[in-house]
Amino acid sequence: MKHYLSVKDINSLPDWVSEARTLKENPTQFKALGAGKTICLLFFNNSLRTRLSTQKAAMNLGMEVMVMNFGNEGWALEFDDGTIMDQGKAEHIKEAAKVVSQYCDIIAIRAFAGLKDKAKDEAEEVLMGFKKYASVPIVNMESSVGHPLQALADAITLAEHNTKSKPKVVLSWAPHPKALPHAVANSFVEMMQLQDSEFVITHPKGYELNSEITKNIKIEYDQKKACENADFVYVKNWSSYSDYGKVVNQDTDWMFTKEKMGQAKFMHCLPVRRNVVVEDSVLDSEQSLVIEQANNRIYSAQLVLKKFLENHQE
Repeated sequence: MKHYLSVKDINSLPDWVSEARTLKENPTQFKALGAGKTICLLFFNNSLRTRLSTQKAAMNLGMEVMVMNFGNEGWALEFDDGTIMDQGKAEHIKEAAKVVSQYCDIIAIRAFAGLKDKAKDEAEEVLMGFKKYASVPIVNMESSVGHPLQALADAITLAEHNTKSKPKVVLSWAPHPKALPHAVANSFVEMMQLQDSEFVITHPKGYELNSEITKNIKIEYDQKKACENADFVYVKNWSSYSDYGKVVNQDTDWMFTKEKMGQAKFMHCLPVRRNVVVEDSVLDSEQSLVIEQANNRIYSAQLVLKKFLENHQE
């Protein structure tokens, strides 16, 4: 594995989940592995769980951590080739990626979708720019179209709480006052395609995700019907994909409630808007796994970093 950019970089999800759960039992057992190594975390967007969990993961492995918030600390980057840089962008990705590579052993990047230009977002210019010009492994801490560290943490959480050979797992859209990216939903779908489960996606019409990602997956437009007899319900908002980046429906009836939950375990990547996306009684119930999911972000990141460090030793 040269980089961890998407769920597709996982060669065996069951093996990875098992290894992550073992790491969790003794988080610092490989502290010597990262001695003398440095990870650089580059944030083009805000973060809480991703920043802290990835830092913690690196520290558990004995690594040094450098953090840079590009929004207000770095030079504005140019990504196009052949551009006459006589406007606002001061540095080209060609130099930036090569320079950062000299300072660290792994680069982790967080750069959201702009939700204005679908083609530009799907080109992943920040992530792909660093991949092209950097000389060290790149880790995706959420990009325009994917959040593979979150998806791996979700897989760990599912494994820890699943009691069935083939559980029913539902991914449900919920309302939100802002247009949100598709990254978390996309990676969760890709991860679930590697699981043996009854998987259903439910959302209002107009919120279909990229059909290349959701192909062969059941789509149910009736949320209550979709959630019947569910073992896990993952709730997440995303904006329209067909009418790209737009909020086409604000139906408050899609807020997730205790009634809809039934006996299912509740999942959400956080942050979450209480009593808009999900009501308090769900989040505060014993069926909620959101805090466990957030904790497992440490071990999803730690597993990925460990694999890169081990490759470096070979």
